[in-house]
Amino acid sequence: MAVIETRSPGQTPQAQSAERTWPAWHATLLNYRDSSAGQASWQVLNTLLPYGCLWFLMILSVQRGGPYALTLALAVAAAAFLVRIFILFHDCVHGSLFPRKGANTFFGYVFGVLVFTPFEDWRFSHLRHHATYANLDARGFGDIWTLTRTEYAAKPRALRLFYRFYRSPVGLLGLGALFSFLLRYRLPTHTTKRKERMSVLLTNLLIAGMVMVAARCLGWRTYLLVQLPVLWMAGAAGVWLFFVQHQFKGVYWARKGEWSGLRAAMEGSSFYRLPAVLRWFSGSIGYHHVHHLGPRIPNYRLKACYDAVPALQARPPLTIRQSLGAVRLKVWDEERQELVGFS
Repeated sequence: MAVIETRSPGQTPQAQSAERTWPAWHATLLNYRDSSAGQASWQVLNTLLPYGCLWFLMILSVQRGGPYALTLALAVAAAAFLVRIFILFHDCVHGSLFPRKGANTFFGYVFGVLVFTPFEDWRFSHLRHHATYANLDARGFGDIWTLTRTEYAAKPRALRLFYRFYRSPVGLLGLGALFSFLLRYRLPTHTTKRKERMSVLLTNLLIAGMVMVAARCLGWRTYLLVQLPVLWMAGAAGVWLFFVQHQFKGVYWARKGEWSGLRAAMEGSSFYRLPAVLRWFSGSIGYHHVHHLGPRIPNYRLKACYDAVPALQARPPLTIRQSLGAVRLKVWDEERQELVGFS
């Protein structure tokens, strides 16, 4: 198979080859990077309008004393749209939703307020994630906390217990989802600069203003009964999607000297095969190996790119049933080169 090879100075030939050697078909992905203002605008409309209508119906159900089960049923649908809003936010972070940078930044901040996430700060950590995912020596930016088996064994008992809770479904999908979106993103990521810190401050002010206006118009009880379940369910779904994108049986991790960008994308990122309706709500982010190979490809062109490149289709899919087994994977075993359970 033909390859395209470039090398960075200061690396050994082995490390350069592992990091910078790409197959010839990789250049095909450039054909799918062009953004469309029309498609992006349609996605904004078909996501924000239904989301707003669902909010209106939930508010009516609470204020008119209807059964809260009805409100929660509507909240499930609203949460699905909020997940889709986060995907549009994610595309804005990569500068891929709209053709123009200004439009991506504007809507990035708008979506960021709705998903309680600062645009520039999350952009900083997420782009670092793209540069370092599957690299054992560069963990800690936009990823799920993952220890090696040796690191876990060396931790004090209290930290081991906390890690066990963190990696549990309750920790990740329960408290973790609310903690991240309500509290974690209220503070800037470490090592960020002034622009990222200011984005956190601005987003916090905008969120505070949105909450105060909503509470003033609707009342605190109504607002919280609507906002909290929507945010929690959307957060849990988002965390789960992010989890299974890089935490699954057969996943690739490596130390810095052996790390390969191609293997990280093709083996360290999943192809999460979802039903069409879930694929729509998740903005085709299940084609995660394609996304990591071409981060500038907008969500509305990921499937077309996948369908056009046979090498991408060679990636074995991760089914929903198979993904459920990922909850048992806790630490990276460097000897066996795989994620394993605590036992």
